[in-house]
Amino acid sequence: PAIVVLLLTLLLGIQPVTTDLYLPGLPTLQRELGASMAATQLTLSALIICFGAAQLILGPLSDRFGRRPVLLAGLAVYTLASVAAALAPNVELLVAWRALQGAGMAAGVTCARSIVRDLFAPHEGARVMSKALSGLGLIAMASPVAGGIVVQWLNWHAALLVLALFGAATLALVAWRYEETVPRRDPRATQWAVLAANWRAVLAHPSFRAWTLLSGFAYGALFFLLAGTSFVYIGVLGTSKVGYGLIMLAQSSAYFAGTFWCRRLLARHGLRGAVARGALFTLAGGVAMAALALAGVHAVWAVMLPSILFCIGHGVHQPCGQAGAVGPFPEKAGTAASLSGFWMTAMAFMVGLFLGRSSGASLYPMTLGFAALALAQCVVAWTLVRWHGEPQAAPREAQASPA
Repeated sequence: PAIVVLLLTLLLGIQPVTTDLYLPGLPTLQRELGASMAATQLTLSALIICFGAAQLILGPLSDRFGRRPVLLAGLAVYTLASVAAALAPNVELLVAWRALQGAGMAAGVTCARSIVRDLFAPHEGARVMSKALSGLGLIAMASPVAGGIVVQWLNWHAALLVLALFGAATLALVAWRYEETVPRRDPRATQWAVLAANWRAVLAHPSFRAWTLLSGFAYGALFFLLAGTSFVYIGVLGTSKVGYGLIMLAQSSAYFAGTFWCRRLLARHGLRGAVARGALFTLAGGVAMAALALAGVHAVWAVMLPSILFCIGHGVHQPCGQAGAVGPFPEKAGTAASLSGFWMTAMAFMVGLFLGRSSGASLYPMTLGFAALALAQCVVAWTLVRWHGEPQAAPREAQASPA
């Protein structure tokens, strides 16, 4: 069990490391490369959209060939792309290598979600996922602080080299300790007719739709904090790079606490009850951030404190949403994980485009957009998840691939 949790922590943690660690360097990167705001945001948005699109391919591939070969190939691509991104001489090449990074990152995250369903039933899977995401919380806590220090004392190139080291270490652990967990390889999982039938079966399941909508809105709101706060804190509110890293540390600490609270809620109230209670913090964070911004309170604490409230709720919603989405599909967990992940990253991509076109010397796009998605998340938690969130297995005929 300890190896499983460590493996899941690193595979899932590759996402916050890749997005968070270089955030303190975005303003410096923009200046040194002479890039526009939109082009700078694209270094994050391209990573996210390729991450989402690659999941649609890698999930079915892992159902067909197993998790291990997909992990080994994907992590190798990620590591090499990280080195190339660190050496990029212009923003165009940086965007291209970050896009390839996103594709490699998709292998780790998609297979991690699938491994949870390979080994555990949905309720137990949510508890194991929350343990792994506690580890992810530690990684997320360290990433912006480490990134701020590396950028402050070295440069943004060095921050991207740290990602290569993380990818190489994760690749080594997979090669050394991971044994295949897929319950049964499906040799037809990547055939177009079978793939389309599997997608229809997954998308038609009301439990999948409920949990996937919840996860998508949650990740979209989180992405406002990831992609928008460096420009708000550093560019608008005058925070130093290290100070920004410490603010992100506080948010990650709140998320870390939320994952521990999640396990207590699961034991007492189950999946749906845990999500309903976590949404109270999501609501408080969204409403507070919008209200303070509209009231003209443009201060660091007025953005940070609502973010902390949201991150506590996110520590509950993320493990429950990811385990709930794949819960009904033990025989095609990779396909379900890929569709759920694609929706999450599509939301993040749309947030990135919105921020790239609307952000500037104002904190309104970030604060009000964040609040809107936080409220949407609460609506789903208290309606669709409440009605359809018990992840019963899909009907037998939906589990079987057509001949």
